[in-house]
Amino acid sequence: MTSHFSYDINPGRILFGPGTINAVAAEIERLGRKRALILSTPFQRADAQALQAQIGSMAAGIFCEAAMHTPVDVTLRAMEAFNAADADCIVALGGGSTIGLGKAIAYRNNAPQIVVATTYAGSEVTPILGQTENGMKTTVRHPSILPEVVIYDPNLTTALPVAMSVTSGLNAMAHAVEAVYARDRNPVTSMMAVEGVRALRDALGVIVHHPDDLAARADALYGSWLCGSALGTVGMALHHKLCHTLGGSFDLPHAETHAILLPHSAAYNAHAAADALQPIAELFGGSIGSGLYDFAASLGAPLALRDLGLKEKQLDLAADLAVKNPYWNPRPVEREAVRLLLQRAWKGVRPE
Repeated sequence: MTSHFSYDINPGRILFGPGTINAVAAEIERLGRKRALILSTPFQRADAQALQAQIGSMAAGIFCEAAMHTPVDVTLRAMEAFNAADADCIVALGGGSTIGLGKAIAYRNNAPQIVVATTYAGSEVTPILGQTENGMKTTVRHPSILPEVVIYDPNLTTALPVAMSVTSGLNAMAHAVEAVYARDRNPVTSMMAVEGVRALRDALGVIVHHPDDLAARADALYGSWLCGSALGTVGMALHHKLCHTLGGSFDLPHAETHAILLPHSAAYNAHAAADALQPIAELFGGSIGSGLYDFAASLGAPLALRDLGLKEKQLDLAADLAVKNPYWNPRPVEREAVRLLLQRAWKGVRPE
């Protein structure tokens, strides 16, 4: 066991289990608030309206323009809606896009946040905000970004399409893989990360064949909670830098990009972080890169960046941006090695 480490436990209240969405009004009251602005994507507008009806007078209104990569211009419009509605807190209903918008608002006005998670993003339990402006995605970490309450109701995820469930789950796994080799890792975070990956591995294998299996849906939420919690206490590395680069500068979809890059970024660090990665590698047959690739393929996950619309001629610029101001990484971040990683991920070939 590591002889010296630090571990900061992020404060937060977790409500887990079927039917917990019914606790939203009580949680608003527990926070000492009265008027919640409900956030969602356009796709989940009907769900936001149903929640608005459920909490009645505690709903100040709804804002259904959340978008991938948390564009700053959307955040500014949401701030205007928050102020116009005289809201005093936020209820974010959805996945990473909606959660990110809630965080962006709270970062600017310190409004309390309640998250009702409907995907496996995991970002609801991190004090990390990634936001995009002028074609660049940047991240910031601050206590005000961390939601105060997170509600995990597996009933809300049974209708999540299989393809989205798979990519969202692989996105959560990426948080855990980076957490185990983070520079500031610790035994507690690492245990959570490994358990989170195990739970998601087992749950996703069931969900692809039985999407309405409530037990598997609950296990996937449990795994995503652990994976997100692990990342919330440690730093990010090359994988997240690559995803932020491709998402913010090339507008690639968030979860799908994570899913495709994960086997390749893990393989990049496989030798430098072999001991830290071993418990996760064992979950996938002993080889972290090829094991994750084969697992993703077995789920029908996307495997190639070119299938997301990225052009081969854009890879040079992507590599240049990715090595600019790099995040700490267990293996040195070298431009040509990163360019090769991106080439293999673009083609969708199995990591070496």
